[in-house]
Amino acid sequence: MKSNASYEKELAFQADRRKATTEFIKLVSDLWYDKTIEIVLFKNQVIDKNVSDIINLHEYAGAFVQKPISIFDSTEILRAINDIQLPPAKLDIGKLTYEYHSEENNHTDIKTFVFDKLKDADDAVPLKPKDIVLYGFGRIGRLLARELMAKTGQGNQLRLRAIVTRNAGDSEILEKRANLLRIDSVHGKFSGTVETDIKNSALIINGTTVHMISADRPENIDYTQYGINDALIIDNTGAFRTKEQLERHLEADGASRVLLTAPGKEVPNIVHGVNHKTYDPDTIKIFSAASCTTNAITPILSVIEDSLGIVKGHLETIHAYTNDQNLVDNMHSKHRRGRAAALNMVITETGAGAAVAKALPELKDKLTSNAIRVPVPNGSLAILNLEIKNKTSIDGINTIIKKYALEGDLVEQIKYSLSKEMVSSDIVGTNAPSIYDSNATIVSGNGKNIVLYIWYDNEYGYSHQVIRLAKYIAKVRRYTYY
Repeated sequence: MKSNASYEKELAFQADRRKATTEFIKLVSDLWYDKTIEIVLFKNQVIDKNVSDIINLHEYAGAFVQKPISIFDSTEILRAINDIQLPPAKLDIGKLTYEYHSEENNHTDIKTFVFDKLKDADDAVPLKPKDIVLYGFGRIGRLLARELMAKTGQGNQLRLRAIVTRNAGDSEILEKRANLLRIDSVHGKFSGTVETDIKNSALIINGTTVHMISADRPENIDYTQYGINDALIIDNTGAFRTKEQLERHLEADGASRVLLTAPGKEVPNIVHGVNHKTYDPDTIKIFSAASCTTNAITPILSVIEDSLGIVKGHLETIHAYTNDQNLVDNMHSKHRRGRAAALNMVITETGAGAAVAKALPELKDKLTSNAIRVPVPNGSLAILNLEIKNKTSIDGINTIIKKYALEGDLVEQIKYSLSKEMVSSDIVGTNAPSIYDSNATIVSGNGKNIVLYIWYDNEYGYSHQVIRLAKYIAKVRRYTYY
């Protein structure tokens, strides 16, 4: 049994830890709203999180790197960040804390350590804000609006200026659209305010005006009359998929670039983190962010190809049902999708296997794919059954994935899960497009056949990939330290 003295000591420690966490939250908020410096903890968002959330994230971080990640240390590092002059940035406090305690660190003073680690920030190019127009306001469009408005800060990156829909001037429809933004059956309440301005046909989101524009044809819109210039149009309607169709957006006054939130034809299909640097936004005007499934599997396939080599494989995606399916049995243009989505598992096709080759040409004709739509509204699972060139083990492949999740070009894309109890509802709201289930990995006896399980929030994780790509296209990517 624990003595009273031991119990009192535990209570005192918990009180000190919560007090430090409160200071941590204040510093995170001050850095974001005063200096446009976004803090994350091993890719996990910490802005607008409560004390318990922050403590739990520190516990996860410690388990992830197998070293204590103390709230006291991370708070002290935040103080040092707050004391130095930095440009707009995105900094991983988890990685900084981990590196401070690593054997390679020869700094004993935290301020000197932080200054040395972030010295390259002085070379960051000043940002010029980019106007954003959402063309369409469905599942992805509303999540993009939520994230863009929640992370506006001082507005020196992406500025959501307008949303294009049909019948935007109808007051009843405008209020319905506002309600769909305020609350979502899957993602919950929007952590901000949404009001309607009927007179000016606009939504006032977090006190900022976002024009609602009615249009049936994209080329007929004059964005400049709303003060919008050189805008990036994010088309989330799914109605325009080819280069010729998407070029219609560029005929509109005030539009300069187009980003499609679906696989596109005759345009670059990009998985941010994997192949985005292959394409220069100065010379290319139309981009596709590929599909949610392609964004989920491509980062992992890139790691396996680079580390072990892929001979061939099969992808099976267990996918949440989508608005394309019927709620009750009815006619549908595609086989099986006409059956009631919330009552059936539905085998259907997916182009994700072939689409991977657009980002990783070395995998062309090496992957087959299929999909099963299942009765959940969000949260999907990709199963990769791969034959590889070099032998590995479960520990070997987990170590490889963990390394890429911790450092390198794919830290935003890959989240490494330690949980033995994870199910689909647990991954809803995860901003990484690939959630690697380390406890589900299978390696066959000869070490050359592996089965990997990749979870993904097919709405939220994908939306964050769209925003990452939008920032690249708009050239408003801040200095980052991951």
